[in-house]
Order: sequence, then structure tokens, then C-alpha cells
Amino acid sequence: MAMSPGPLFLVFMLGLVVIPPTLALDDSRYTKFLTQHYDAKPKGRDDRYCESMMVKRKLTSSCKDVNTFIHDTKNNIKAICGKKGSPYGRNLRISKSRFQVTTCTHKGRSPRPPCRYRASKGFRYIIIGCENGWPVHFDESFISP
Repeated sequence: MAMSPGPLFLVFMLGLVVIPPTLALDDSRYTKFLTQHYDAKPKGRDDRYCESMMVKRKLTSSCKDVNTFIHDTKNNIKAICGKKGSPYGRNLRISKSRFQVTTCTHKGRSPRPPCRYRASKGFRYIIIGCENGWPVHFDESFISP
């Protein structure tokens, strides 16, 4: 007696259509976060570092006013979404420890390239937005020693 593949095949195909776009959506937001804010092993951390990183990460089609790069592991940053972070405001998390960061501030007047940036480096608590346990947003408005 042969079993009809109809219902089983339908469930399989539905899984292929529904699940991957959901995962891709989450993954693309996390990937964008990493592109904009993650640099584990920076070289320099001066104005030239900012200018080259902003171009390399494609953040200068219109000169971005401020962007911060976090210099730590992906796991340590992700941990802010869990036990290494505390709730902060609406839907945000603040780190329980300070992170090494470089903040790049646009110093030109025109929003069009070429973009020039001033670097400021230091250690600070960071605030991020998380979705399903993954960092997807960095809050540039919070700057603390």
C-alpha cells in the first residue's frame, strides 16, 4: 500500500515558502547591524580609520552624521540582548559593562561625498535594540563614559 505524497509534499513546500523569508528578515537586520557597527579588530581608530571604514561599509552615499563601531566579539555584543544587558527605555537594552568603541562624527558641511569624519575613541556602555535575542539597532543618542 503506497502512501500519497500530496499532503506531506504540501506541508514541505509550505515550509520552504513561509519559513525562509522570516529567517532572512531577522538575519538581514542583524547583518545590517554588524555592517554598520561591528569591527572586532580595528586598525588605527583615528580620522583616517573612520573615513575608510565608512566608505568600506557603504555608509557614505549620503554622509551619515554619526556612526559608532563596537570593538568586541559578536557573542559579547549579542549577550546584551540577554544576561549581559538590562532593559532600557522602550524596547532597548543597556550593556552591563563598557565596550571599546570608536565614534565617527561627520565634520563636513555637505551631506554629499566625499565625507570627512572625526574619530573619538573610548570605552562606554552601549544601548542596542534586540529582536528575538539578536542585536538589530544601535542607539547613537546615548554617550556615556
